[in-house]
Order: sequence, then structure tokens, then C-alpha cells
Amino acid sequence: MGEPLSADQARGALEGVAAILDRAIEHARGRDIDDQQVEVARLTELYTEHRAALDLLAYGSGAGGIHAEMAGIWAGHVVGQAQCLVALHGAEHGLEPGSGPDAAALAFAREAQRSERACAVGVQVARSRGRNDAPIDEIMAQVRDAVREFADLEVAPRAERIHREDLLVPEEFIREMSDLGYFGMSIPEQYGGTEMGNVAMCITTEELSRASLAAAGSLITRPEILTKALMAGGTDAQKQAWLPRIASGELMVGISVTEPDVGSDVASVKCRATRSTLDGVDGWQIDGPKAWCTFAGRADILAVLLRTDPDPAKAARGLSLFIVPKERHDGHEFECTQPGGGRLSGKADATPGYRGMHSFTLSFERWFVPGDCLIGEEAGEGRGFYLQMGGFAAGRLQTGARATGLAQAAVERTAEYVNDRVQFGRPLIDFQLTQHRLGMMATQTAAARAITYAAAEAMDVDERAAAPYAAQAKLLACDVAVRVTQDGQLLHGGWGYAEEYAISRYVVDAQVLPIFEGVKPTLQLKVVGRALLG
Repeated sequence: MGEPLSADQARGALEGVAAILDRAIEHARGRDIDDQQVEVARLTELYTEHRAALDLLAYGSGAGGIHAEMAGIWAGHVVGQAQCLVALHGAEHGLEPGSGPDAAALAFAREAQRSERACAVGVQVARSRGRNDAPIDEIMAQVRDAVREFADLEVAPRAERIHREDLLVPEEFIREMSDLGYFGMSIPEQYGGTEMGNVAMCITTEELSRASLAAAGSLITRPEILTKALMAGGTDAQKQAWLPRIASGELMVGISVTEPDVGSDVASVKCRATRSTLDGVDGWQIDGPKAWCTFAGRADILAVLLRTDPDPAKAARGLSLFIVPKERHDGHEFECTQPGGGRLSGKADATPGYRGMHSFTLSFERWFVPGDCLIGEEAGEGRGFYLQMGGFAAGRLQTGARATGLAQAAVERTAEYVNDRVQFGRPLIDFQLTQHRLGMMATQTAAARAITYAAAEAMDVDERAAAPYAAQAKLLACDVAVRVTQDGQLLHGGWGYAEEYAISRYVVDAQVLPIFEGVKPTLQLKVVGRALLG
């Protein structure tokens, strides 16, 4: 493999890529994003990979060994992507021919991308059977060890059955995760939480998702989203009423934003809430459909984004966020009724993966909620879009961790398989292409982990300012999860398509990741792209 890659050379090469990005971004400024969607999506892709390269390099150069080597390989990949941008699309981005990475950067990229390097990483990953031993500080390592033990002993043995039989998340998982404090990680201690911060939350989510994306890894996403909205806009009484019960796991949460005719265009939400009175109580009546509300059947409360101002010209300014209590229901259909004639029904949509939590299409008919269910009460009217987007930033960060955990699971199962599977008289790991593919799987997963943890640290400092960073973590990690699970499936050969092997579950679960919490094109253009172009 030769000498270890130079971190200083990698940084120099990445500085050159940053200069190219700056010129391309400046060229795009001043024009409407929708008039240059392809170009902006291209820029956000390279900008995100570049940021992940800096994050992985900052970590890898300190950790040394295989971590430093993966950081160098990923940096080389990013330099190559910048060269392609200039060579193939330079004119569209205002980049002159020959304005790509300089000779030193290209020399570094050629060395970093030598096949022997990724092969050597693959061999090391196989020897460790893919285990994630990325060095982190002592407290976070204790968090990781504790969650990993729970995930390996309790969740993993039941994950396949939950997936194959499309079962609901077992109540035992919820009870044990409640006892371990997983639902209160972002809730302040004064409200019954542990307030461990976003990094601990990401580590926890990653390890749970490694065992099962749907049956464990996604359980704490919905409480996180509602917690952020309550902390940002809830009254003191609402925080006291809801947060301790969310932190303890007494209340499971569903998030209801999307509608059958409204996907990423959240400002176009039509499901409405109108002022009403029931039995002398002032409140709101909810009418209309919602779609893709995950865990709605089992949930005790739903965070529902509703139109409170009927004027369509108000767009996002006419939306408010409500907490809607409901009864728990198991199974794939439910119906709740109220004495006053209100009705809330739901039916789970069949999906190829991400089973366990179930995503429901809902119908609200004259469903009444008291006035104090409007987050922020009177002051919260018209602020729902703002509060929901703040919650989504946390959800996107957590989705980066979910995707990283799923990719890590694929690395581990694949490393085990290529060690044990013998073909032509040799273990699969003895073959160069297997080594290279496994090495790149691990490298991509390391990049996803690096940008997710770095975004989590930034969110701990300033959640609003770091929202685009969280979106970048989601963008990269979700793409990585799709690629890595599919590469793992290929290395399993025919058995990769059999439900007998967990890799087949990982592949179908990964497909949902670039879609929810903001579909990929919307994040590229409306979140990261908009932040880039200022």
C-alpha cells in the first residue's frame, strides 16, 4: 500500500476544492434556484461530500491507523469529483477549462485512490468483522457500549421476525428504552430528561438502527421532533404537561405533516383546524386527511400541522402546530371516536421495508382538541411552520445517524460473510474486488458518521444556524446507506436476495431514507442550496 496518506496534503487538496466551490457558488448567486435546479443539486452534492471530507479528516488524522487512511481515501474521492465537475460541467458553473484541482491535489487524489489502499482497508475491516471501534471520548464510549449491548441482546434477535411478519414494535422495547432514558435525551432535566445533547442522541440512534431501523432506531425520532417544537414555542404549562411524559416513555409520539396531495411543499398544507366549542370548552375542530404518519396507531399523541387561517395567500403563515391526544391501537387499522361525534381513523400503508412502526394515512372528521393543544396557545397561531421546520432539523440530524447505523450493519454482516463464505477454494475476502468493495463500504460509512457527529456538535451550539449542516448529514448518510447496503447485498451473491440473511432487510429499509424527513431533491434545493446561495 505504501506510505500512509499525508493529512497535510489532504487538507491542501481540499482547500483547492473549496476554492472551486466558492467560484461555482458565486456564479449561481443572483439567479432563482428553480431556474438552475440541476446545477444547484450538483453543487450541494459536492459541497456536502467536501464537508464530510473535512470532518472525517479532522477526526481521522487524530485517530490514526485505518481511520486516517479512510479519511485520505475519501478526500481523494472528493478531489476527483471536483475535477469531474470542472471537466464535464464547468461551463454551466462558470468554471474555465483547466480551473480544476492543481497538480499537487491531483497527485494526492491519484495516490489516495489507488486500489491497493481501499483493498488494504477492506482486509482490516474483514479481520475485525466490521466492528465500529471509532475512538470517541470516554462518556460517549460508555453511551455507545450501553446502547450496543441493549441493541445486540434485545433488538437484533427479534428484528427479522418483526420485518418478515410486519409486526408492531414490541412493548418490551419501549419499556426498556424508557428505563434507559432514550426518549429524554434532548429534554432538559427540569422536565424529566437527561439532556445529554445531540452527539449522544446520534450515537444512541446509530446503535439502535444498526440492530433494526424500524423496530428501534426510529423510535426516538418522533419524540425528538416534538420536543424541539415544544422547547422552541411551547408555553411553560405545555412544557410541564407534555415533556416529562415524553421523556419517561409514557407518551409515544407520531408526527403528522404530509397530506395525500402535499409532500415536500409543506406550506401548502390544507388539513384545517377551525375554532370550536365542545361542552363549554373552547378549542379547535380538525377536519381533513393526512398521510405517512409513522407510528400513528400506537402513538398516544400526534403532532399535527394544520391550517388555521383559511386564506391560501397566507401559505406558511397560516399554519399552526397542535398536539392531538388519541387512544393507542395495535394493528394496521384503527378508529377513535369522541362523544361529540368526532372521528379519527387510520390505515397503515403497505411498504416493502421499514416495517415495525407502520406509516398511516389518517382522516380527521370533526375531531376536537382543547385550546391548550395548540403549541404556544394564542401566541403559537401561525407559527406552526417555523416550529415544525425546527423540529425537522433535529429529525434530519437523527436520520443521518439512522442511516449511518444501517450502513454499519451492512458493513458488519458483509465482513462476516466474506470471511466465512468459501468459493473456488478460498474465502471471498481473499479476492481483490471483494477487498476493494468492502474497503469502500467502510470508508463511505466513516464519512457519513463524521459529518453526522460534526453536525450534532454544531447543533449543540446553535440549532438554528446548524440546520443546513444537519440536512447535509442526512443527504450524505442516506445516500451512503443505499449504496453500502446494495454493495453488501452484491457481496452476498444469491443469498443477498434471501430473507434468511439480514442484508436483504437492510436493502429495502435503506430505500426510505432519502425520502423521509425531507426528500432528497427538496433538501438539495430548498435547504442546503438556499443556504449556500444565501
